[in-house]
Amino acid sequence: MDWNQIWNDIVTFFETNIWNIVLFFAVLFIGIILVKVLINITRRVLNKTKIEKIALGFILAILKVCLYLCLILVLLSIVGIQITGILTALSALVLAIGLALQNNIANAANGLIVVSSKMFKKGDYISVDGKEGTVVQINFLFTTIITSDNKRVTIPNSTIVNSSVVDYDSCKTRRVEWKFSVAYESDVETVKKIIYDCMYSNGNILLEPAPFCRLNSLGGSSIEFLARAWCDSEDYWNVYFDVLELVYNELKRNKISIPYDQLEIRERKDRVILPIEKKALPKRIEKIRLEKRQFDLEKDSILMLFAKKRKKKKHEISFNNILKTDIKFDKNSKKVKTFRKKKLKLKN
Repeated sequence: MDWNQIWNDIVTFFETNIWNIVLFFAVLFIGIILVKVLINITRRVLNKTKIEKIALGFILAILKVCLYLCLILVLLSIVGIQITGILTALSALVLAIGLALQNNIANAANGLIVVSSKMFKKGDYISVDGKEGTVVQINFLFTTIITSDNKRVTIPNSTIVNSSVVDYDSCKTRRVEWKFSVAYESDVETVKKIIYDCMYSNGNILLEPAPFCRLNSLGGSSIEFLARAWCDSEDYWNVYFDVLELVYNELKRNKISIPYDQLEIRERKDRVILPIEKKALPKRIEKIRLEKRQFDLEKDSILMLFAKKRKKKKHEISFNNILKTDIKFDKNSKKVKTFRKKKLKLKN
């Protein structure tokens, strides 16, 4: 190998391409600065709009990728590399990635719809596709909710866009509804007055719209009253349970019965003989659970494997010897005990 020739080739390359090299680093330096400035200006402009933060981050990420990709193509053209083939390969790569990730792309597009349309926001209690809970995270692929029993559920944005979404916290007020059943002999006006008094006594219930109570239906065992009232969304469950307890206590205080379902009962005259299994419960037989540990070729040492095998073999031999002597001296327990002590001392 002629080192002098190699050195001369390097010197010749730098002498003939010195301005291209200077232009390359100048474009690289200025290009990075321009990308950062453009991203900063875009962020400041979008911050003044009402766009969501998640949409802002998504737009800035796409813009950053596009700008750096343009910078790389410019640098390659300065070096002298033909970018036509690179653009063709890049197009094919983007197409392949798009086909492989079409579901994720669909989720991302639907996530943009969810964010831009403001279907719900973080902290809202929603119901979608049979699942309901409080929204804790919204991104362009999935929406995460926490259910009332503290389960974390991740829902794809495609499911949200293609399903009916119920947002319980989108409005400031909600209507609470109760149904109360009382006996047929109860006075209708008295029951209505009790329910009205219970609703008006709760300060969380709005006076406008006014509470409502009327006889709703005539059942097989009772008459049913329907009551409605409006309250703030955050007070919904407190109002529901408080008024329910108040009405129940007031009905008992005014001696208005809440009837049970009426059933027809017939007495059976014949003697019922049930088959009885006379066998006693089976004795418990404890399952023998052997601890098996597989050797991991990527993590465990081969020397460790052989060492463990030798140790296990010695242990099995000593155990078998003790077992054989136990069977041999089974009729005399004293000899067995003495032998075990000796064996353990020898082993130690």
